[in-house]
Amino acid sequence: MKIDSAADLELVKEKSVENDSVVIKEKEVHIEEFQRVSISGEEKCGVPFTDLVDAAKCVVKALFIREKYINYSLQNFCKTTAHALQDLGLKILDMRMYDVAETPVDADARVHPPVSETHPYDNQDPKSMPGDTGYGCKMEGGVVHVYTKKTNMDKSTELDLPYPDLKEYIADLNVMMALVINGPVKSFCYRRLQYLSSKFQMHILLNEMKELAAQKKVPHRDFYNIRKVDTHIHASSCMNQKHLLRFIKRAMKKYPGEIVHIENGRGQTLKEVFETMNLTAFDLSVDTLDMHADRNTFHRFDKFNSKYNPIGESILREIFIKTDNHVEGKYFAHIIKEVMFDLEESKYQNSELRLSIYGRSRDEWDKLAQWAVKHSVYSDNVRWLVQVPRLFDVYRTKKQLANFQEMLENIFMPLFEATVNPRSHPELHLFLEHLVGFDSVDDESKPEHHIFNLDSPLPGDWTEEDNPPYSYYLYYTYANMTVLNHLRRRRGFNTFVLRPHCGEAGPIHHLVSGFMLSENISHGLLLRKAPVLQYLYYLAQIGIAMSPLSNNSLFLSYHRNPLPEYLSRGLMVSLSTDDPLQFHFTKVKSYWLGPSYYKEGPKCNDIRRTNVPDIRVAYRCETLLEELQLITHAVRTDGLDPIDEEDSLTMGPLPGQR
Repeated sequence: MKIDSAADLELVKEKSVENDSVVIKEKEVHIEEFQRVSISGEEKCGVPFTDLVDAAKCVVKALFIREKYINYSLQNFCKTTAHALQDLGLKILDMRMYDVAETPVDADARVHPPVSETHPYDNQDPKSMPGDTGYGCKMEGGVVHVYTKKTNMDKSTELDLPYPDLKEYIADLNVMMALVINGPVKSFCYRRLQYLSSKFQMHILLNEMKELAAQKKVPHRDFYNIRKVDTHIHASSCMNQKHLLRFIKRAMKKYPGEIVHIENGRGQTLKEVFETMNLTAFDLSVDTLDMHADRNTFHRFDKFNSKYNPIGESILREIFIKTDNHVEGKYFAHIIKEVMFDLEESKYQNSELRLSIYGRSRDEWDKLAQWAVKHSVYSDNVRWLVQVPRLFDVYRTKKQLANFQEMLENIFMPLFEATVNPRSHPELHLFLEHLVGFDSVDDESKPEHHIFNLDSPLPGDWTEEDNPPYSYYLYYTYANMTVLNHLRRRRGFNTFVLRPHCGEAGPIHHLVSGFMLSENISHGLLLRKAPVLQYLYYLAQIGIAMSPLSNNSLFLSYHRNPLPEYLSRGLMVSLSTDDPLQFHFTKVKSYWLGPSYYKEGPKCNDIRRTNVPDIRVAYRCETLLEELQLITHAVRTDGLDPIDEEDSLTMGPLPGQR
């Protein structure tokens, strides 16, 4: 166990030491009384009751749509919001969920997670892995279907692994798009957001001193030693420039004669690669690396991408920050492990690093997993996300893919094969145990020449060189992930979530797709222009990983970033680094947050671990409950059409269209 100082050691001795780990008893929840802001009178929302009812119906139906898709895919829906919707007495779709036992959490949960005695990649013997189920997998209409027999793959042998079909998704997408542009709903949501901002300012004015006092009462804990997770960071740029520079110089001195690249059929050593650029280790500096995003990258995603190339040379990017190259990603593995070591040393920092799968060939997953296992690229402080760049148009133009379904097969079929028979992909099976979910990445500001509707070509028929639209990518990623999650849940394996880049630029409908299908998103800048969606993201408490430094270099200047505004209104936002290389100059939740982390309201908070005052948590919870009560009460008063399995979620005529 790491002790931060002599004072900490004394504190540990006083609190008692059990098995070399600090134990903190579950606290009695007692919230110091604080000043609350309330609105009196019958009409509390500032709009006529009829407008409130119409808006509330639309908002509630939108929340039901999200709950349906999140339940389908076995992702997490906000408990507080779910309880408010349940109180309406409406029937949401039965997802035929498998019973999942809550992870037992000891009331005396230790502060520090137990250290694993074995490396998670040590057990590579395929014989010790779960056996083959004998299932067969086939992609039809862009979605993988699973059958009990490989020899007879028809409807009679298909496993019941539910997912929303294309017709249902398009219908719900149209409902959501109509809701977002509905004038009365926009007015209502805008007023509620303004109210939430003002209410927070009043809360701070009245309770700031009490919150500070509560934080000061807690020994040892401050911002620097609370657990922090960077939920949006790309592995290929997770190091800062100075770190990468030092590493390249070391490699030039240590491995000058190693063949690192094949040029015109001839191997090139590291020394020869740099000689062709007329560079020595002495010449290299942060300035010559030229990997810092500057004002020239603003609204220029192409220039931003080129900043990943050290010294502007794509060959150096391939050698040093790629997993699949002539040296089998050795250099990249070494520098990632150095970043991991820094995280472990700091103890309180954790990262979810994004690695890329492109969908150009079937063996990408196996190569990535073999890279991770061979080089032991693992840390308790790191989990993986896989990002899929939306580059079908590039691959199709180069004749690398025949149609979009081929790209989907390359991305998802290896995952189904590793789930059906882990022994067929042993490294991939081990790697997937530490994979959190999927991300969809690319320049959102690129124009989309196609509107996703029922007339859109199916993935097998998408042979044109134009890129499918954002919502098309997201639906087929979501649908395949949903089927995969149900299959993995049957086998007792971990499941995945969808966490795409969404709302950084481009049209509003990206955020609509994100609202319906994703557990969390990254960026969300365009919510500032869409009050209905911003209010819905608040009510559903959808996580938004925001990167003001990254946005400042690409799409939105720092002083205009909406993060402080989102935070004041109560949206679930977090700070993330995105790309430290470009922008920086320099489930163990029970241990990080306390044994009651899964509860709602102040009961979930342990200030001795989170450094967040109970007063703030209580304020956030009460405010969310008030907003949910406002809309559900209006719906309950006027009534809402029941929602059952035969009746897809559709919205009545918009106001003024009756």
